[in-house]
Amino acid sequence: MRGGHATPKAAAGPAAVVVGGGISGLIAARELAVAGSAVTVLEANQAWGGCVGSHVVAGLHLDSGAESFATRSTAVADLARELGLADRIVAPHPGGAWVQLPSGPQELPKTGVLGIPANPWDPEVRRSLGFTGAIRASLDRWLPASLGTSSEVTSVSSLVRTRMGKKVLERLVSPVVGGVHSAAPALLDVDMVAPGLRAGIRAQGSLAAAVAAQRIAGRGSASASGGASGPTKAGSAVAGLKGGMHTLVEALVADLRERGVELRLGQHADDVVKTQDGWRVTTGNAAYDADRLVVALDGPAAVGLLEKSLPELSSLRPAPGPLVSLVTMVVDLPQLDGRPRGTGILVAPETPGIKAKALTHATAKWDWLADEAGPGTHVLRLSYGRREEAGGGGDVVLDDESLLAAALEDASTLLTVPISRADIVDWDVVRWAGALPFAAVGHKQRVAQVRQVCAAADGLSVVGGWLAGNGLAAVVADTRAQLAAVRAD
Repeated sequence: MRGGHATPKAAAGPAAVVVGGGISGLIAARELAVAGSAVTVLEANQAWGGCVGSHVVAGLHLDSGAESFATRSTAVADLARELGLADRIVAPHPGGAWVQLPSGPQELPKTGVLGIPANPWDPEVRRSLGFTGAIRASLDRWLPASLGTSSEVTSVSSLVRTRMGKKVLERLVSPVVGGVHSAAPALLDVDMVAPGLRAGIRAQGSLAAAVAAQRIAGRGSASASGGASGPTKAGSAVAGLKGGMHTLVEALVADLRERGVELRLGQHADDVVKTQDGWRVTTGNAAYDADRLVVALDGPAAVGLLEKSLPELSSLRPAPGPLVSLVTMVVDLPQLDGRPRGTGILVAPETPGIKAKALTHATAKWDWLADEAGPGTHVLRLSYGRREEAGGGGDVVLDDESLLAAALEDASTLLTVPISRADIVDWDVVRWAGALPFAAVGHKQRVAQVRQVCAAADGLSVVGGWLAGNGLAAVVADTRAQLAAVRAD
């Protein structure tokens, strides 16, 4: 804040400003503070953490956004350990999840990546694919490793359909990808949503072998980090934190305060300019000067803030992510004690009569939450919003009451237990606009271009899910990697 309108905090190190107080911004601030910078974090909203948020429903402090993390790397577990949360890392209940297909419900295979099976003849996989589908998927083993990996870019659907066939795509991958990324697999860049998978095919010789290798690596990472390799609805190894993922944000904020970082809520960055000495960020009532600027916003907002100083970014603006609405219901319904659909159920596109793309039975997934809620009380979370058309299309926005009505109907069908308004103890709706980065085909190449432009601008770092890829594991690892060079300096 050197020379700005705001009163600077005395510090020996260079000044740094982080725009955006989501998880990537908070991690970036910590990396800079550890490196000795005097850091200020500006967040436009009145809460820290971005999509790693929380809310209170029926007296339970619940995650309102991300509620788990992938254990394919140790990135999140390492951060949790550094923040004193190692003993909070927990495995989900091992019951697994289901998928709702147009033909009916099926148990979701537990050994896959994005629904892609490691073994087409696994009994759970064969039940979903049928005999002919399993035969077609197993042909992947004899296809040339170059098939699906030689082009510069490819979509999830193109890779899966080419190597394993239509049934794997429609019955396994589409529901998982839709539930995780809120988009059809034809729209998503496989190198962004499943990093290393195509390289794994070249190394291992088949898609199934590449998936198996990633699963083994994930289990090893979970074991090494004190995490878990239990299956979840995404068909990959994940873990969570006892008390919720939002406790990671709380620990990060406390850590930053101890390090003397200035944390300013309600400060919207209206303008950013490159100065002779660094960068100046202007908000509604202050200006902040810094040697190092970190922009930790969603893609469209980041480009909008920087394009005046870096006009080359204008043509690289990504499409906004879809609007995702999460309906959380706390119900008093002992009939759900038996976990009728394991930890939850994903919904395949074009499944008749279901508007939700996924349902998480949170008290069935997390034993610590079941203990807090008590016998007969259940937490259900249904997700709405899926981008099916190239170019985005328009988000369908329903009001809260309409979403609740849809959630009651969908939950009753998906869980095979009638749920009425009278069963609800409390409920809430949370909307996330653009929280899921839309990694369209070719996005990896655009990310490389964005980073090349930003690297040429002295003292600038840009981080966030739109560059790192969707999910906490990707964001944490990428943010720390991007700031590693700054720390070295």
